[in-house]
Amino acid sequence: MSTTELVESIRLKLRSEADPERARGAQAYMKSEMPSYGVTVPGVRRIVKAAAKAFPPTSPEELRSAALTLWREAEAREERYAAIDLTGLRMVKEDLLMLPVYEEIIRTGAWWDLVDGVSHRICALLLAHRDTITPVLLRWAEDGDMWIRRAAITSQLGAKSATDRVLLAQAITANLADKEFFVRKAIGWALREFSKTDADWVRGFVQENAQALSPLSAREATRLLK
Repeated sequence: MSTTELVESIRLKLRSEADPERARGAQAYMKSEMPSYGVTVPGVRRIVKAAAKAFPPTSPEELRSAALTLWREAEAREERYAAIDLTGLRMVKEDLLMLPVYEEIIRTGAWWDLVDGVSHRICALLLAHRDTITPVLLRWAEDGDMWIRRAAITSQLGAKSATDRVLLAQAITANLADKEFFVRKAIGWALREFSKTDADWVRGFVQENAQALSPLSAREATRLLK
């Protein structure tokens, strides 16, 4: 398999399924300067899955190359979605060399749909390599880039009972004073999701930080609590 074959297969199929009318709406919704093909998210996933089956990467290096090529050379947003979908292949689920790829996606994507697209990938790395990833996420929680901070806060979405409560609390606490909507929303989201696993912990965290939590974060955090 050549990286070129996989990438070109995805590009051609995305273009062939373009929907100009839907594309205009999608671009406006995302407030994006990058054009859209108008292909749905499930449609992108289907295309990537079929292409990866037809031209399977033979190594993590090939997969990273394909994903970064799609990402860096993207002419439409769906090509970036496709790059993120490629990083979901099992062979790189626990590969530490994917972390720089995810960081590039976050820093250069700089919008919620792209940043959140790799949150579960980062979670998988954390669960597999806690000693290595935890200090990285603590640094990210204080990074100058708000999207990197958002990624640190949402890095344990889906971890459920495996959630590191200390890490979650530290990532959130470092950002309690942040006035950015997307950071405040991330705080509420992370707490709300964890409330499905440990409602008492989330309730206690919200009470202890009642003066510091923004109304948005507190409202989102307690949405499922009774």
